[in-house]
Amino acid sequence: QVEYDNGKTIRWIEAPYPKTPISLAVFLHEVGHHVIGFSTYRSRCEEEHHAWRWAIQTMRQLGVPVDARVERRVRASMQYAVDKARRRGMKVVPPVLLDYLPQAA
Repeated sequence: QVEYDNGKTIRWIEAPYPKTPISLAVFLHEVGHHVIGFSTYRSRCEEEHHAWRWAIQTMRQLGVPVDARVERRVRASMQYAVDKARRRGMKVVPPVLLDYLPQAA
């Protein structure tokens, strides 16, 4: 995102050219940020969750299989986002993100 002194904002999408299900998922995830709106959700990790959810839903609507590699990528990305938020001081994890917390041994 680039913000100019005159108040103009330009939002770019940085993503791979979609050639495989995983690159399509990443591309759609980045588009999802634009679709759901920036700063719609209070926490960045919650925004990530909704962008991934939009991407997966869109893949299914397009008839593109959501394979195990895509599912692993989403899970790893969300675990990282939640962990990062907690390291940065998140005290209460939103209910929608509880599945991404580390499991007790």
